[in-house]
Order: sequence, then structure tokens, then C-alpha cells
Amino acid sequence: MKDDRGLYYYPSMQTHDVRMYVRETPDGDIEFRMWHKDMPHVWETHEWIPIDVVKAAAVQYGHPDRNPMGLYDLEVAKRLIREDRVHLC
Repeated sequence: MKDDRGLYYYPSMQTHDVRMYVRETPDGDIEFRMWHKDMPHVWETHEWIPIDVVKAAAVQYGHPDRNPMGLYDLEVAKRLIREDRVHLC
């Protein structure tokens, strides 16, 4: 999906209040940025995060019963970017 902020997907099937935006840098790296309907400060105060930084942070995450990578779906991000390119042609 796409809106004025860019390409996004819903990282949770339970709610559409959270969107994960994705983009590709000129170097080909994938970056993520979260938007939450009820917490606009999340978008305003957090920058785009490269997938490598997300993965490094996940390794240090201190809650073994939760998967921090669950929000960041690299394959979905790549597919959105690829499909957007096709529509631009």
C-alpha cells in the first residue's frame, strides 16, 4: 500500500492503527519507519532505521519470549518496493 508518507504494510493483523513504512536507499539498503495512529510522536521523533540496525538491536533485545523482528518484515518490504517500481514504469 502507499500513501503520502510512502510505501507501507500493517505489521499486525489485529490492528490497522500501526503502519510500517519502507523505503530503499540509493545504495539498495532497506529502511523502516513506524507510524502509529494514536502516537504521532513515534513518526515525528524516530528516523528511518536500516534493516542492519534493526537486526543488531534484535540480538540485544532482553525479552526471549517476544520476537522484536516480528514488526520488521524484510521480504514484505522488498515486495512492496519491487511492485511499486513496476507501477511506476
